[in-house]
Amino acid sequence: MQKLYLMRHGQTVYNTQHILQGRCDSPLTDEGVAQARRTAAWLRSQEADFSCIAASPLGRAQQTLDIVVAEVPGLSTLPRISPAGLMERDYGRFEGEPVERLGVSPWEPGDAAVMRGGETQACARYRIVSTLRCLMDGCTGDALAVSHGSISKLFKTVWERNARCEQDVYLGNCCVLVFEYDRDSGAFSNIEIANPAS
Repeated sequence: MQKLYLMRHGQTVYNTQHILQGRCDSPLTDEGVAQARRTAAWLRSQEADFSCIAASPLGRAQQTLDIVVAEVPGLSTLPRISPAGLMERDYGRFEGEPVERLGVSPWEPGDAAVMRGGETQACARYRIVSTLRCLMDGCTGDALAVSHGSISKLFKTVWERNARCEQDVYLGNCCVLVFEYDRDSGAFSNIEIANPAS
């Protein structure tokens, strides 16, 4: 069965400053680069048969995937795409503000950002599910996708009823959520959550 390796980007400058970054961006810190390298080593140890790779168009995800591609043999020869559907939630005018100004956890904001021009929960859910289904349907083997924390948690939550691993796990920078994908039904099953960068 096909597997999706959904990876969060490495630590960024805004992560260390507790600044809300959805669509706004900041570069990886030195620790973020090291995290990506540690996760690349973990990916090398997996028995994955990657046939495609993807990353959110945001710089922090692209930088993370660049590091992984340089460290994992064979990835540099694969097709690479950057679908907008892998981007983090849009927090509207809360972007670039201290996290506490949102008033709720950025990991589970519901529709708190909508009043300030942000994305609805339903829109974010539809976007990430349809993007990852499309990615998997276009791959002949396994896929690696680098995305973001809150949107990855939302995707995981959609499929919790199918999960075959512990779900109450913190999604640290460069964590990897491994899903099996059933092409016939379009369903994902979370089989592992790894935090190799911790």
